Amino acid sequence: MRHRVLRVLRDGPATVTQIATRLGIAKGSSNYHVKVLAKAGLIEVVATRKVRGVTELYYGKPSKVIELPASGAGQPDILMRHALADVESAPDGSLNDLRLKHLRLSPEHYELAVAKIQALHAELAELNDPAQPSSDLFTALYRPRDLRQ
Repeated sequence: MRHRVLRVLRDGPATVTQIATRLGIAKGSSNYHVKVLAKAGLIEVVATRKVRGVTELYYGKPSKVIELPASGAGQPDILMRHALADVESAPDGSLNDLRLKHLRLSPEHYELAVAKIQALHAELAELNDPAQPSSDLFTALYRPRDLRQ
């Protein structure tokens, strides 16, 4: 849920009530997750507004990039699991392009593939238009356990 709160705030500052409405959750649940994210320093109050004697707090991300620690040995990659969950929960009929390609690459070709993927991410980041609907690009190049004898 906190990952989804961050997704809402990617589009701009929002109040706890606005976050709850966009995510379709209870305001109390939204408030709890916002407080946890704020305590962790991942979001902060970026604006306030007085409405009928009550101060509304608008939360936003303090920076454009959030660096997460690498998963430890034997631990799941939480970021990838959340990205996959977002793919699975995308509305029916939404534009998705999912592919899985099994490759056998030499160490040199593996490094070349990583460089090409990084270049593609950079190239697509240049096309970013905040006025357009959001899209996520999720890539993983990894060496699975080799099951050959």
